[in-house]
Amino acid sequence: MGKTLTDKTLMDDVAGHLDGKVAIVTGAASGIGAALVSQLAGHGARVVAVDRAENSGPPPGVLALSGDVSDSDVIARSIELAEAEFGPVDMYFANAGVMGGPGIGTEDEWATGMDVNFYAHVRAARLLVPGWAERGSGHFVSTASAAGLLTQVGAAVYSATKHAAVAFAEWLSVTYGDSGVGVTCLCPMGVDTNLLTETGGASRVAQRAVTESGPVLTPAQVADDVMRAIENETFLVLPHANVLDMYRAKGADYDRWIRGMQRFGAHLASN
Repeated sequence: MGKTLTDKTLMDDVAGHLDGKVAIVTGAASGIGAALVSQLAGHGARVVAVDRAENSGPPPGVLALSGDVSDSDVIARSIELAEAEFGPVDMYFANAGVMGGPGIGTEDEWATGMDVNFYAHVRAARLLVPGWAERGSGHFVSTASAAGLLTQVGAAVYSATKHAAVAFAEWLSVTYGDSGVGVTCLCPMGVDTNLLTETGGASRVAQRAVTESGPVLTPAQVADDVMRAIENETFLVLPHANVLDMYRAKGADYDRWIRGMQRFGAHLASN
């Protein structure tokens, strides 16, 4: 995985890159979002932390905003708050996510999954990215998932909406990358967050698909990787190195990969 943020040189580089930046982080009350807020604030950024849950004690340099970030009005309010208190927004972390229920999913689960995991990214980018392109700087960070490169056994909503998030991040980078807009797409596998561990989040089969495929990382470890990617202007962040091997195997022989995933799904369902 290379250097970590315990390396002093890298810490100094990241701190210099983030100091004074204005950032918005969604899904900021727990998990990866809370870890991102901590990293950003610790390196001198000024942050608006947005979540449906109330956050009554944000760290210095952080303002908390309660709201559903699938709502364009809430996204606009977060931008207005950041601009009024800190200045123009430099970075947006589209991190909020939902699992979407097991199996094929219900109409309501699909609507919510698309809104939170995908459309929220589109709505934020529509408000921010054209302006960044005009000024020649800005950075959009999309929290997708390894499920957006591979698939998520047992959870169609999560898998499909995360594929959409990856595709949109790719499009942003292709379209605006030459205009000074950085785009980073985070695709972890197992991370110790409520999305993985809470009842009502991932189904048992989906949980086991993740935990049997690689280590479960801490949110802090994943946030480290994101900060390093921003510093290095890296698009794809894979905290689990074996995801790249899986992705290559999928592309090399799609039919073989699907047969293997079918066997893996049957194994998970029978144990």
